[in-house]
Amino acid sequence: MSFFRDNGLSITLITFTAATIAAMIFSGAHAFNQEAMMHGEPTVTVAGYLATGHFLSALFENWESEFLQMAAYVCLTAFLYQRGSAESRDPDGPRSTLDEDPLTMKNDPSAPWPVRQGRLVRTLYSYSLGIALGGLFVLSFVFHLRASAAAGNVEAMRHGEPPVDLWTRLADAEFWFECFQNWQSEFLSTLLLVLLSIFLVSVDRRSRSRSQRRTARPENRQPPESLRRSDIDAGTPKSIERDEEKCVRFSARIPL
Repeated sequence: MSFFRDNGLSITLITFTAATIAAMIFSGAHAFNQEAMMHGEPTVTVAGYLATGHFLSALFENWESEFLQMAAYVCLTAFLYQRGSAESRDPDGPRSTLDEDPLTMKNDPSAPWPVRQGRLVRTLYSYSLGIALGGLFVLSFVFHLRASAAAGNVEAMRHGEPPVDLWTRLADAEFWFECFQNWQSEFLSTLLLVLLSIFLVSVDRRSRSRSQRRTARPENRQPPESLRRSDIDAGTPKSIERDEEKCVRFSARIPL
């Protein structure tokens, strides 16, 4: 059970991803076959639908926009700030250990292997997350272009038009419309995440500040743990009684 507890988030996201892709395949195959029957064309099986431009274009079109969003988010938040946002570092805050130059740790035996290597390997490792996400975006873009061209050629054949190559599809306004309709939504959702966290975090901070002020009031303070009930007699601490006894004894020694 510890495996599922330690990896619950990844397992849940993998499950959701697989389930939504499966739903996309079955619904997309049904829509593709409906359109094929309208044009008097043969239908395809679910397995055959996986190789069509209709499916692959839609799949990589969405993956492309998601990788673009994540790559832009990782790279922009590394250099830019948004004061008050939980999605940004504090521009006036202390420097994080994540911002330290890996060069200062090249002789540390506990540092990761790439940090202890040459400058090129160390530099690539320092920007590895942004490079990986950027590379996935480029791959998805290329696959989207190829699949979009295949889907466009199917439509061209239905209308008796000649097929087009990749470069012609790359210059086609319809292809870029497919891209921009997803890219704008990704940038908008990231913008809302950054800006809404300013208000939500500030509200949470004000709420915690008010709670701390209420706790700091004398009537709301709790007695220290060192003060036990056994030390209290009729609401008067025994320490006070002992001080009173000392005063009586001292006054008895003073001659009148």
